[in-house]
Amino acid sequence: MAVEVHFEPIQQLRAHEYVAEQIRRHIALRLIQPGESLPSERELAAMFGVGRPTIQHALRLLEADNLVEARRGRHGGTFVSEPAGDEEAMDELVARLRRQRQDLEELIVYRRTIEPAVSRLAAKVRRKPDLAAMHSALDRMGEAEGEADYMRHDTEFHLAIARGSHNRFAARQIEEIRMRLNDAITLLPESETWHDRIDREHAEIAAAIEAGDGEGAHRAMDVHVANSEQGLRALLNAIRRRSLR
Repeated sequence: MAVEVHFEPIQQLRAHEYVAEQIRRHIALRLIQPGESLPSERELAAMFGVGRPTIQHALRLLEADNLVEARRGRHGGTFVSEPAGDEEAMDELVARLRRQRQDLEELIVYRRTIEPAVSRLAAKVRRKPDLAAMHSALDRMGEAEGEADYMRHDTEFHLAIARGSHNRFAARQIEEIRMRLNDAITLLPESETWHDRIDREHAEIAAAIEAGDGEGAHRAMDVHVANSEQGLRALLNAIRRRSLR
């Protein structure tokens, strides 16, 4: 007697869907900021190794989701859409975090478990280009002119460490964590003291990885993630209290 099973049909991503998903992920990670332009269609086609019609189809998908907008003229191109309005965008962001609060609390615990371990692995197997990417992100954080740029390069630093582990699964997990936490991180209060602490912690992490000190990298990242966790938990508690009013 055959066992009764149920399989879901395989849904193979077509080329334009793959392109759209990659760009969507970059927008979610804030590696491309609202108001910034995407590379030209010709450049995107070269990056993805596809034809321009595929790029155009992908951009139409993103435009339909209100993630990008096409502008014509001398300074035209495809730009990441701006929020509808500061107050409206903030209310929408807080509502989204309220709905995701349980998931985010679990994600914070998961991050505390995995990211120090990935840093330890990176310290053992990192290569010169990986270190260069980390230091480049740190330099750009130091030169950032606004909070959006600062947080974008913060993300780049964490992703550079994950990629320095040379483990695709670990890198993918850190990318997913960062993408899902970015909304909450956006709401954390910024200050010069806060930036100084982050910069100091990042420098210690980078130094341990560069020295090949796996345990030191684990400890430094654990401290950094723990400090970030305090701010994120305070934020989630504030959102919970707000929802109870």
